[in-house]
Amino acid sequence: MIAIKTADLTQNFKEFANLIIGGESVLISRPRNENLVVITEKEYNELDRLRRNTLYLTKLDESLRQAKKGEIVKYTKKQMRDMETA
Repeated sequence: MIAIKTADLTQNFKEFANLIIGGESVLISRPRNENLVVITEKEYNELDRLRRNTLYLTKLDESLRQAKKGEIVKYTKKQMRDMETA
C-alpha cells in the first residue's frame, strides 16, 4: 500500500490511477485521521461480496442456534396456505 497526501493525488492522478489499476492500494492521508483508501472497482466488489456472505452466514448460524434451542414456530401446509389468502 502506498500512502500519499491529497495534494500528491491531485497533481499525479493518472500515475496513481495506473498504480491502482495495476493492483496497488493507495492510502490518502487526511487531517484528523480521516484517511481514505482507493482500490479498483473489482476489488471493492469482491470485498462487498465477502461482507454480504459473512452477514448471510451469521444469520444462518443464528437460525441454526434458534432451531437447536427449540425457538422455532411450526406451521402445517394448510396453515401456510391459509396465511397466503388472509
